[in-house]
Amino acid sequence: MNMNKNNFQEHENHLKHKTPVEQNHKVSGKHKPTQHKEKHDNHNSHGNMVLDFKKRFIISIILTIPVLLLSPLIQGVLRIEDTFSFTGDIYVLFAISSFVFFYGGWPFLAGAFKEIKSKQPAMMTLIGLAITIGYIYSLSIVFGLKGEIFFWEIVTLIDVMLLGHWIEMRSVLGASRALETLAKLMPDTAHKILSDGSIQDVSLEEIRLEDEVLVRPGEKFPVDGVIIEGTTSANESMLTGESKPVLKEVGSEAMGGAVNGEGSVTVQVKKTGEDSFISGVIKLVKEAQASKSRTQDIASRAAFWLTIIAITVGMITLIIWWLLIKSEFVFALERTVTVMVITCPHALGLAVPLVVAVSTTLSAKNGLLIRDRAAFEKARNINAIVFDKTGTLTKGEFGITDIIVLSRDFSEEELKTYTASLEEKSEHPIAKAIAKSTVERFEVSNFKAITGRGAEATVNGKAVKIVSPGYLKEYNIELTSDIEKKFKELSGQGKTVVFILIDDKLEGAIALADIIRKESKEAISRLNKMGIEPMMLTGDNQQTAKWVAGQIGIKQYFAEVLPEDKSNKIKEVQNKGYIVAMTGDGINDAPALAQADVGIAIGAGTDVAIETADIILVKSNPLDVVSILGLSRATYRKMLQNLIWATGYNVIAIPLAAGILYPLGILLSPAIGAALMSVSTIIVAINSRFIRIIKE
Repeated sequence: MNMNKNNFQEHENHLKHKTPVEQNHKVSGKHKPTQHKEKHDNHNSHGNMVLDFKKRFIISIILTIPVLLLSPLIQGVLRIEDTFSFTGDIYVLFAISSFVFFYGGWPFLAGAFKEIKSKQPAMMTLIGLAITIGYIYSLSIVFGLKGEIFFWEIVTLIDVMLLGHWIEMRSVLGASRALETLAKLMPDTAHKILSDGSIQDVSLEEIRLEDEVLVRPGEKFPVDGVIIEGTTSANESMLTGESKPVLKEVGSEAMGGAVNGEGSVTVQVKKTGEDSFISGVIKLVKEAQASKSRTQDIASRAAFWLTIIAITVGMITLIIWWLLIKSEFVFALERTVTVMVITCPHALGLAVPLVVAVSTTLSAKNGLLIRDRAAFEKARNINAIVFDKTGTLTKGEFGITDIIVLSRDFSEEELKTYTASLEEKSEHPIAKAIAKSTVERFEVSNFKAITGRGAEATVNGKAVKIVSPGYLKEYNIELTSDIEKKFKELSGQGKTVVFILIDDKLEGAIALADIIRKESKEAISRLNKMGIEPMMLTGDNQQTAKWVAGQIGIKQYFAEVLPEDKSNKIKEVQNKGYIVAMTGDGINDAPALAQADVGIAIGAGTDVAIETADIILVKSNPLDVVSILGLSRATYRKMLQNLIWATGYNVIAIPLAAGILYPLGILLSPAIGAALMSVSTIIVAINSRFIRIIKE
């Protein structure tokens, strides 16, 4: 298709409020739009779990206050024994702690049971063991056994674990929204043309193959089909990646979800339901999400080994002190409980979620929204980034890239003002791009569209025409060899070129194309310096892709890529051994975003691209990709530091808790063990606050 010519087709219809297509039909006022309603049980279930953790945390943290005030150790530290001690206070402490144990600790007790049943002990098992052993031991103390109660340690452990899991689950909530958002992209109703020529709004479920629907200016095409009446242009950039408005005339294919331009058209339905374009994209997103590998949680691996260590050392401690050394059972049990308490993962439970919370807040202030933690962690290892062109590296909108002045009679600014003044009278997408180029205006009269060739008017007292190359050929207006060469060069770059005639004399030419973002070149340069291979993916033609890639410094690019092939291109790059990040904004990018190891969506793009992605760039700035890499690396370093501390201090603390230095008079009491555990948690919390975004 010759875009230079076709972008001007039916220019004369742009100022009309009603086209002949719409005038041929009677609009019925009797219609009741219906809404599409889909249930997303998995998404709702995940959301309910998040709310459940939040509710349990809030209730438990409130009840923790009286537990702390009634605990002998805390009373001694704060010197409030006289204020909060009373007859039977130990039973009140027991009752409140029991409620927190069973209510707040229930997710961990149930989780521990499932892990043990599946023979895969991890974090839940370790938490369940710690709180259960501590609770049973404390229960025994309340009813007569000698020793120190652990109620405050148990409830604070439950509080911290609930907080950590709540934070973690919130960070990944929303991954299932992509398919729901896709469904919302289609209109709920269509203007069905009935047999008598009247129009009735019906739900999309009522549309059948070969039905005819009317699509008015500015509306979305509700179905996939063929245009049988009328002419318009359609914005398909969010569907195909093609940045230019696409001419739609009789015989042209219409794509559901595309935005209709300036004319009303009649579309005959050719695809419905699962056969439609949007349904195909939904299927691709499902497949890509299902096939995406999931990074195993590093904290869970650490919890697994801590569980093994805690159980093993706890049993060995009990056996050695009770059976071998012949100590009293109460003393041996106290040593065992101290081992379990000091091993229980307060710090480990917060090591990862707290860093995630801090980095998420920090990133949000910098316009970076993290939706998937595992993918975000993996971003530190990516060595290839595939950028969608339209709307990501470019603005996704037409703009003037070149102005050629052919005589000394007019300056570049004057030509721009003449053309902008004329095109302000038009609603054509290219005309709008020219009109936006300057705020200066001349007086305009006698505006007239030149069918399929452009427009003309009297501007500032001069006869001005803005025409396509086809107009020049039709009226035998010859170009000089230099201008012909320049025209071919600009056309070869995929640009649309129009010519300016003033008083029937060729005075200049204007080239238009999708505007490249000013930050794109710097972003690509930084990525190259970091040893990361930038690539470009686009539905545009080879010439346009080559020109954009050359302008910003990208060596590898894929042009004329169909929507269903974008995810396959990501797979190809992955199969070469790359860890791939994909950055895009369109509906057609959704499967590729889901397929990539890390999906990064431009925030100004479509909801479905945002919902499919792992990370969202709110500011639509390609430089933020560099920031994401720096933040990911800094975050991972903090996670490792926290995990090393949260688990490493056990190397010293566990043997001390077991009583290895008892012959030297050094014995770690349960209270001191709990204090060390709390100090470790505080250190992890403070360390998490020192994350910084590093722009490399």
